[in-house]
Amino acid sequence: MTQTRKYKGFTPTMGIWMVKNLKNGKVWLGGSEHVQAKLNGFQFQLKMGSCMNRTLQQEYNQDGPEHFVFEVLDELKPDPSKPEGFDYRQDLKDLEELWLEKLQPYDPNGYHRPKKA
Repeated sequence: MTQTRKYKGFTPTMGIWMVKNLKNGKVWLGGSEHVQAKLNGFQFQLKMGSCMNRTLQQEYNQDGPEHFVFEVLDELKPDPSKPEGFDYRQDLKDLEELWLEKLQPYDPNGYHRPKKA
């Protein structure tokens, strides 16, 4: 199989990803239509010192990369009953909300800001 055919046949995995500080248990999570690429990109941002979450970046710099775990928490499988090209963004957002509810990664126990009432 040629590289082009492999690329064209590639379907990225949708899902929820997490970064966890092993020293203090704080968590940052997100959802993506290409979960592994997003997780890799976020890890690269931290290594380069360009993460938008200042607290997470400071703790990463202070504690070192060996104290952080990067993982895929959940995958969203395409539903064969839905039409090809179906937009899964709302499903992904709903799945992310479930994980936010489950983990409660809000300051001071996580890197997310508390939700406004």
